[in-house]
Amino acid sequence: MDSGGGIQIPSRLPLLLTHEGVLLPGSTVRFSVDSPRNMHLVSQRLLKGTSLKSTIIGVIPNTRDPENDTDDLPTLHKIGTAGIAVQVVGSNWPKPHYTLLITGLCRFSVSGLLKERPFVLAEVRMTTPSSKSNVSVCVLVAKFRRLLDSLPREALPDVLASMIRTSNKEKLQVLDAVTLEERFKKALPMLTRQIEGLKLIKKTRKIGPDNEKRVLSVRKGGVFPGRQFNLDEEDEDEDGDDTAALERKVHGAKMSEAALRVCLKELKRLKKMPQSMPEYALTRNYLDLMVELPWSKSTKDCLDIRAARTLLDNDHYAMDKLKRRVLEYLAVRQLKTSLKGPILCFVGPPGVGKTSVGRSIARTLGREFHRIALGGVCDQSDIRGHRRTYVGSMPGRIINGLKTVAVNNPVFLLDEVDKLGKSLQGDPAAALLEVLDPEQNHSFTDHYLNVAFDLSQVLFIATANTTATIPPALLDRMEVLQVPGYTQEEKVEIAHRHLIPNQLEQHGLTPQQLHIPQDTTQHIISSYTREAGVRSLERKFGAICRAVAVKVAEGHRVTKTEASSPEDPTQQEGKSRSSVSPGEVTKIRCQVRQFPAVPPELPIVIDHVALKDILGPPLFEMEVSERLTLPGVAVGLAWTPLGGEILFVEASRMEGEGQLTLTGQLGDVMKESAHLAISWLRANAKTYQLTNMVGGPDPLEATDIHLHFPAGAVTKDGPSAGVTIVTCLASLFSGRLVRSDVAMTGEITLRGLVLPVGGIKDKVLAAHRAGVKSVILPKRNEKDLEELPANVRADLDFVTAANLDQVLNAAFDGGFPGTASTHTHPQLSSKL
Repeated sequence: MDSGGGIQIPSRLPLLLTHEGVLLPGSTVRFSVDSPRNMHLVSQRLLKGTSLKSTIIGVIPNTRDPENDTDDLPTLHKIGTAGIAVQVVGSNWPKPHYTLLITGLCRFSVSGLLKERPFVLAEVRMTTPSSKSNVSVCVLVAKFRRLLDSLPREALPDVLASMIRTSNKEKLQVLDAVTLEERFKKALPMLTRQIEGLKLIKKTRKIGPDNEKRVLSVRKGGVFPGRQFNLDEEDEDEDGDDTAALERKVHGAKMSEAALRVCLKELKRLKKMPQSMPEYALTRNYLDLMVELPWSKSTKDCLDIRAARTLLDNDHYAMDKLKRRVLEYLAVRQLKTSLKGPILCFVGPPGVGKTSVGRSIARTLGREFHRIALGGVCDQSDIRGHRRTYVGSMPGRIINGLKTVAVNNPVFLLDEVDKLGKSLQGDPAAALLEVLDPEQNHSFTDHYLNVAFDLSQVLFIATANTTATIPPALLDRMEVLQVPGYTQEEKVEIAHRHLIPNQLEQHGLTPQQLHIPQDTTQHIISSYTREAGVRSLERKFGAICRAVAVKVAEGHRVTKTEASSPEDPTQQEGKSRSSVSPGEVTKIRCQVRQFPAVPPELPIVIDHVALKDILGPPLFEMEVSERLTLPGVAVGLAWTPLGGEILFVEASRMEGEGQLTLTGQLGDVMKESAHLAISWLRANAKTYQLTNMVGGPDPLEATDIHLHFPAGAVTKDGPSAGVTIVTCLASLFSGRLVRSDVAMTGEITLRGLVLPVGGIKDKVLAAHRAGVKSVILPKRNEKDLEELPANVRADLDFVTAANLDQVLNAAFDGGFPGTASTHTHPQLSSKL
């Protein structure tokens, strides 16, 4: 079948029933196909066809809701468009459907239906325009020629109607117009309306806001009566202006050359995209992020070392090592301005001020501060971002943080870096390797940006409770600074400098209303808290403030009541003494006596009695001497991520077959230490006069040994309990008591040597908190004692032992039988 213009279509066409658009000859439209009839048409005709003829289908507008496609075939529109399917794309999300790209060829009319299932097949005939009214057609064509000279006469109205933003109803009118004269008469007003409205909007923008009413009249149909103008071109102009503004921002962002090339390329693509495409929003969001990043924006560092020292001292008490490191950085920055930002890692128990120190460092330098919480992060995309090919993609936390602070040299706090996870989505700790490597982070590439960004000026500070869970490669890239727990004296100073004033302010109290003496603070620290940091201590002060706030509020109420009550209840306003009956006087006096006589005296001083009323009985008592009243008990020192702790080791023996029982949730290393201790004691039983229950030379002969490590619910592991286990068993086998004021730590060997261990400062501070007077340490740990505060070194006696012989000699009053007389005695050891 020939249309007269060289286009041939079959006389039988499968019909595609559309409800979301009108296809006109000469235009190309994308249709989404998901109804059963249309799905069968695509699968059985378009996908299985092998000739060009099989790709030609008829497109008929369907006014019925596609959800009712399973019902009887609706009445078809009388005119349709034959088109060729140039692209077919299938998808199963969110439900099975096809997307067709169809180019219109010519009009046809339906002569009859051949079948309705599985898809509609119809007998069609082409509609050819009549050659009558040539004079009128020529006049209309002349008007169109002035607009679009390159289009053929037959295609002009169809192409223009498909290009203009208008309703489906108007497009149907163009489709139904068979003759060229009718088509031109339908399409010409639509085109004129679009052009006039666009001109008026442009003119209004040039002149100013005075013609705003005229624009509104156009929107209401005032310029062309009887017609509603579609001014969507205004949005297109605004989009053009936004694109131009975005381009100016791209050139003004002072980004790197590689980033500028990428942005200009994306901007060029953006200009060619219609706003309705999903990729338009993705590209626009990408460009907006690129221009918002601080490629060249930075803050000037405050390099006044004296002011920095004063600020750090005011914000934090103690922490001398951290303060010294910050001042060193400032000093080097004065000498070399191009210094790369250091990568520090503060390691210490909770509550010692690691995060607040990072914030103070930012204030000292005059930089922006941003905290990134890494605890529980198990997806590398949180660090590197998502690739833009994914739905909902976004940059990583590093780039997002830079966008937030809007400078390229902030202080980034990577909090809880030791608690990073790992999953199928990747290893975020591995992604941090590039971020925290000074030799690589000058060209950090986020997956979302896909261009390099310079992180070398960022000061990264990581915090952790322990280095054990940090991967070695990541730990190697950071400068580790240990932040140990505080001594009791340091806690008292911190409490009165920072914690108490902060709690008073939070609870609306003043120093004139509440006073906490230093001895009360010491009692709270020793009897109500046992921690390396000060968080629990601050909570205790908060409880005191709340209790005092109640008393102060009640005092205000009493004062107001007394001020409003006359001295004599009978002399109230409106009543004379003679007019008040005796019963009324008694009633009024009773009401007044219900309130306290006087408000509380201010300031309220918190002593030990008031402390017990508010906080209850003491939670922690000095129990070391009470626990060491029987042989077979020794005190060890342990390190935990929460700080140092004292560790009791208890042993008992009973008749049996020489078995060793270990309880207390012990790890493999601690179990091995117990077996080492048993073996060494059995090998040296004669030397130290150790016997079993029946007096034999072998301590395990016909004897079972039970070792227990309270508390049983806490998992314990590590080699540092070796000397404690030996001392505990030696006490059990000899029947002698271990000194109640001694605690010890150290690893042992099968030959009786004492090897060094870690965490000495935390362990010694724990012993000091527990009231221990003497500490036994490995000889090779003597250098670690220099890090201890002077008051701790003055309060404790330190015995450094190179072998177990020296340990036993120092752990028992009067030495231990069998030890050499030349070994160091605890009374002779010097205070370091």
